[in-house]
Amino acid sequence: MPDGQMHSAADSFTRRQALLALAGAAGSTLLPAQRAQAAKRDPKWEAAIDRGLKWVAKNQSTQGHWTAGGYPTAMTALAGTALIGSGSTTTQGPYARNIRKAVDFLLSKLRDNGLIGDRNNDNRYTYGHGFSMLFLSQVLGEEQDEEVREEIVNACTKSVQFSVRAQAPTGGWGYVSTQDQPDFDEGSTTITQVQGLRGCRNAGIVVPGESIDKAREYIYQCRNADGGISYSSRNRGSSRPAITAAALATLYNAGAYDDKHVPPMLEYCKKNLQNLSEGPNSFGHWHYTYLYYSQVIYRQGETEWAPFRDKLYNKIVGEQTPDGSWTGNIGPIYVTACNLIMLQLDKAYLPIYQR
Repeated sequence: MPDGQMHSAADSFTRRQALLALAGAAGSTLLPAQRAQAAKRDPKWEAAIDRGLKWVAKNQSTQGHWTAGGYPTAMTALAGTALIGSGSTTTQGPYARNIRKAVDFLLSKLRDNGLIGDRNNDNRYTYGHGFSMLFLSQVLGEEQDEEVREEIVNACTKSVQFSVRAQAPTGGWGYVSTQDQPDFDEGSTTITQVQGLRGCRNAGIVVPGESIDKAREYIYQCRNADGGISYSSRNRGSSRPAITAAALATLYNAGAYDDKHVPPMLEYCKKNLQNLSEGPNSFGHWHYTYLYYSQVIYRQGETEWAPFRDKLYNKIVGEQTPDGSWTGNIGPIYVTACNLIMLQLDKAYLPIYQR
């Protein structure tokens, strides 16, 4: 994105919220496309979202975090992203207080070296760091408190610098910084870093272009003949649908729609993921897989998105527990946050996921 356009996503987000509020209050015919789209949403999806969001808010700790699997930073960033996906901000909406507490918690985890997380107690801290960059960058455009805004800008700036330093020579990232574990990289953490970096860049934070370029080339060098992406540049030959979907979503974030590598990756994903199977294609990480694949299909336009969305949302809603949460791999806050992000994707409140 050109430097002069870095603030466009956040600014358009603010304008859209104001127009939507005006249209709702006045019964206006403003924004007919959005209103028509909203009318097509199944009421049971909305009811499931409402129950899920209330469960997330209710289960936030007094310190402002959520946790599962010993990963409070990652879970807090994901849960916070699910809450802002509803349209709430740090100052407005039913979940404003929860979002504010999540922001405060993540800001408290910013280290002197720029890491958002706990290097000593988290052996996969780049996940939490990347998700935190993404969450804070999405909050930034709506932050009205100047002092807090400066804190978020500072956190995003330092976290970008840490991520750039943590990048491996191959262009990817590992579970920890390359300074802590040289000669290792893997696809899923790479995707998390790149999407976080893109979110920050879109919010106006300086991100070195060469870091994104190296990551993009890393993805390309991990591509196999079948169009799929390998787990790591050092473990080529076995394609992973989940990582391929995540890589493709991230390439779209970076504007790489027309690159020659994209069509074979998309074809591979559709072949392996279109039927929503929870079998071997998801490698036990169904929610991670479809968190990203839903973004891929959403970017294809309404003709492809609508029928896929209906199947995806009906499946997710059918698995919700009576208390409003979802259960599965890693823990209920992880699964619930992923499902809520997917269910709210086409509400388009999050700049990073917009078409």
